[in-house]
Formats: sequence, C-alpha cells, structure tokens
Amino acid sequence: MHYRLSTLAFAFVLAAVVAGPARAQEEPEGQAAFTRTMRPVISGRLYAVSSMKPQATEAAVRILEAGGNAFDAAVAGQAVLALVDPSLNGYGSDTVILIYDAKTKRVVSINGEGTAPKLATIDWYKEHNGGKLPVNDSLLSGTVPGVVDAWFTLIDRWGTMSFAQVLQPAIEVAEQGFVLPAGLARSIATSRKLQKYPSTMKLYWPGGKPPQPGDVFRNPDAGRTLRRLVEAEKAASGKGRHAGLLAARDRFYKGDIAREMAAFSEQNGGLFRYEDFASYTAEVEQPVSIAYRGYQIYKNASASQGPAELFALNMLEGYDLRKMGLNSAAYIHTSAEALKLAFADREKFLGDMDFIKIPFDGLLSKDYAAERRGLIDPDKASLELRPGDPSKFMKTPEPLARPVTVTTEGDADHVGDTSYIAVVDKARNMVSFEPSLHSSWGTGVVMGDLGLIFNCRGDYYSLVPGEANALAPGKRPRSTLQSTLVMKDGEPFMILGSPGGDDQVMRTLQTLVNILDFGMNVQQAIEAPRWSTRAFPASPFPHTMYPGDLSVENRIPEAVQKALIAKGHKLTVSGGWTMGSNAAIMVDVKKGFLSAGADPRVDAYAWAR
Repeated sequence: MHYRLSTLAFAFVLAAVVAGPARAQEEPEGQAAFTRTMRPVISGRLYAVSSMKPQATEAAVRILEAGGNAFDAAVAGQAVLALVDPSLNGYGSDTVILIYDAKTKRVVSINGEGTAPKLATIDWYKEHNGGKLPVNDSLLSGTVPGVVDAWFTLIDRWGTMSFAQVLQPAIEVAEQGFVLPAGLARSIATSRKLQKYPSTMKLYWPGGKPPQPGDVFRNPDAGRTLRRLVEAEKAASGKGRHAGLLAARDRFYKGDIAREMAAFSEQNGGLFRYEDFASYTAEVEQPVSIAYRGYQIYKNASASQGPAELFALNMLEGYDLRKMGLNSAAYIHTSAEALKLAFADREKFLGDMDFIKIPFDGLLSKDYAAERRGLIDPDKASLELRPGDPSKFMKTPEPLARPVTVTTEGDADHVGDTSYIAVVDKARNMVSFEPSLHSSWGTGVVMGDLGLIFNCRGDYYSLVPGEANALAPGKRPRSTLQSTLVMKDGEPFMILGSPGGDDQVMRTLQTLVNILDFGMNVQQAIEAPRWSTRAFPASPFPHTMYPGDLSVENRIPEAVQKALIAKGHKLTVSGGWTMGSNAAIMVDVKKGFLSAGADPRVDAYAWAR
C-alpha cells in the first residue's frame, strides 16, 4: 500500500511553525545564535527527507514507505519537484549529486551537467551573435539535459525499484495537477520570456490566459513523456531490470524523444542536433574533500564551483571563528575575504575536467591555504580579484598559466535559481541532489509537446579562448550547482544544499560553520542571519564583478553593519529573511536518529520517521 503524508501530518508541522516565536532569541556572542526556531527540527529513526517543496518531500516519503531506498526516493522526489517547482528545475535540468553508499561506505559524485551542442563554438557566437552569449533566454543559452540520465544512474547502480514505480507520483501530479501557489502563478503571468514562445504559451497560458492562484495546474505533456519512459522499460523488462531501465533512459537520449527534441531545436533556431543527445552521458566521478576540524567535507569535483567552498574552509580553519563571535564584523569580514580569494581561484582553475586539468593537490593543500590566508587584511576589504599560484604546492610542480578576464561592466546576476532535495534512508544511504534550469524558466522554450524546458546553463561559458570555462563543443560549463556531504570518523554525518547561483557556496558554508564551529542544531544553522558578496565575476555572461560588494540580512546588528562599512565594504542591507533557501539532514550514528531542517525563507519542507 502506498503511503502518503496526511493533511493532518502536514498540519501538525504547520502548527509547530505558527506556534514558534515571531522573533529569534539571541544568546551571548560566540554561542549558537538562538535556541528556538521558526520551524521545528524534524527528527526520526528510519529516514528523513528535506526538499524545496512539500509535494516533492511527500513523493520521496511515499517511495521510502513502499520499500524503496534513498536513491529510489530521490528520483521520485525530484521528478515531482520538476513539476511543482517548474521555474527552477525540470526534466530539461542539469544536476550534480553527491551520494553516500552505505554498502560500500563510499562517497560518490554524479556529474549530470549538460554539454554544449557540437555546433556551439566561440567563433559561431562571434559570427552570429555579436560575440555575446544570450543570457537565460532562447535555445542558444541551453545545454543538453542531464537529469534523466542522472535518474538512470541512481536507480540502476544503487536503487531497487523500476522507473514505473519511482515515476508514478510524478505522473499523477502531471496528469491530475496540483493547486497553483500565488508565487508560481505570478511568475507564469509576469515572465516576459515565457510569452515569447508559442509552445511555452500553449502549456503555461492555456486558452491564452495565465492560470490564477488556486487553480489546479496540469502538465499532461510531461505526463505523456514520463509514460513513454515507462513504456520503454516495460517493453524491455523481459531482459531484466537493468535492460528495462536502460531502455527507458535510451528512449529519452537515443530514441523518439531525442529525435523530437533535435527536430524542434533545428526548426526553432537552436544548435542541438540528435547526436548531442545520443552521445550524452552523466559521469560517475570521485569527489574532492578536505578535513575541517575533524570532519571530512566532500564536494563535486568537475564542472562545479563546489570546490571553492573547500578552498575557503581551508583558510577559515586557521581562525578561531567561535572566539570572533557569530556574525560579528570580524567574522563576516574574514569569511567574505576568504570567499573572495576562493572564488578568484574558482575563476582561474575550475571547469570541466574532461577538457582542463584542475590542480587539486595544490589548491586543496593546507600550506597553500596558509599562504592565501596571509592575503587577508583584518581591517580592509579587498577590491581586486586575486587568484593564486598553487603550482609550488603540487606533488609535481608545473606552470599553470591560464588567462582570467575581469569586467565590471554589465549587470550579470550572481543569484540564479535552482532546486534541491536531500534523502537519508534507514541503511543511512545519503543522496544530496541539486537539479536546476539555472535561471528562472531556463531557456523559456517548451520543447514541442514534451512538456519540458531546457536549462540555460550555456550562458555560463566564457568566450575567451584558454580560460578554464571557455566554450567548446561537448564541454560542460562550470556550474554553480553544488551541495555538501560530510563524514565524521568514517560515518555519515550530514548532507546539505541550497539553490542560489553563485551564492550557493556561501549558503552551504555558513550553514556548515554554524553547526561545526558554533554548535547549532540543523534548523538553527539554516535560520541564522546571513551575508553574501558579489566581489568576484558572476557565473552568467558577461560575468560582471562588483568590487567590494557585501550584503547582510537586517538581522545583523547595526553596529556590525557600520564596522563592515568602516573596513571598506560596500554594504547593502536586505530584508531579515531574504538570503537563503537551504535544506539539510544530520545523522546521529551513536543515538540512531536523523534530524532534518528546512528553510522558512522559502517553501522548503522536511519530514522524518
């Protein structure tokens, strides 16, 4: 029997939220910022799920209750997330995933970043598009979707269920619909991008009018696309489970679905062709990691900004952050300066490892971090991009000449849009799954009658030859997608992630430090006041840098704000609950329970049993 979270169960969680304090209670400097939270910590012994939408959390729970494991549940949850959070992720998404396989006790990275079409070259954009990349709009900003192959990789290698089982909740949502929230209705109604494309208007403005809040919104085309995968699986199931799963996957990338996507692209000015889909594969990779205060912190290695968080943590490990005090001027200044240096190295060294060499042995060296730490002036904000030279810290030193372009022109956005789901099961398998269309509504183009929109990650490439993230056919862009997996003494400790473009690293870093350095529980760590900087090149074209930029939520005390300005930061103060969209699950191996947290700044929801 399928298990569903009852209305009463979710009402209990909502009641706990409403009953919580309207204002956090502060504690002495250097301690956990507050003891009570806007939302409760959700604890359980068997499993936990936290995602950006309650329907996705429910779908994952349904699979876990039906006997599936974390890998099955993560696919089911994201398949629903794609429908109920459609401006931020979908079946045309790219993705990065970190997993812990309890059977082999290994941490593994799944790189589901999309690749550039084979027709996409720097010269093509110079000749046909004025030397510019279209920013989050049109098929010319897209990359090949990676999320469906990531589904296949998860359930084929580590899962137990079929596509028919894990996609059933999403098929029901696609065909039966869900009640449209006001925010999503407003996004559909006001997005100029959606209104440019007839195929998109057909789906999202049925009858020529935008749906209204409270309407039941359906995506029957997406439902038919999912059913086609299930049909292919069923037809090949006589050859075994793997053959069935592969047949479903291949129908998307090599079968009639791929041919329809290719034909639509060619008819509508895109560069995607059948071979781009047929040759695509998500990659299973070794993640990179560092030790930080006795914990092992893992990040996706290739085509991801994630390692920049490790660069920053290595620098911050040399400070007594607790003594500085949570969100003191010294703490925020030091952390922001470390992030600037980390992102300078991101800009010079990180990219697709199938195309470039990343000198991780130097970049992750504690000695290199000490050298970089020496550049942080405790009294002055830096205004320059300062990449380092890790070559002398490499096992085999070699020159690392690589161009880096800095511009303060344009208005490139550092924030971006993404979604997220985290799952831990009773065996303590862990899945940290970050799917994305990159910017709101991705390319904006619904692909024919398939009910899906491609991600627009192609606007991340550099058009400067030789740069780490320079465009090349078949290359994956260096994505902002990243999440974090933490181990302690060889046992699973935590997974966490956050939407938010370039800001993702800052959100996950602050959540992690709040727990490891300031002793917060998972919900306190998520809800604590936040800061952010844009004092480095933005990922989207034209990669604008805003020297000295720093933002804080207005819950940061005014005295701290003034002290930061005195250090030379160009400070912006935002609303008290505006900088974050985190979700996380912590594992207490000794006591045998899980703690899940979800960000009240957005619609994120956690559940555990």
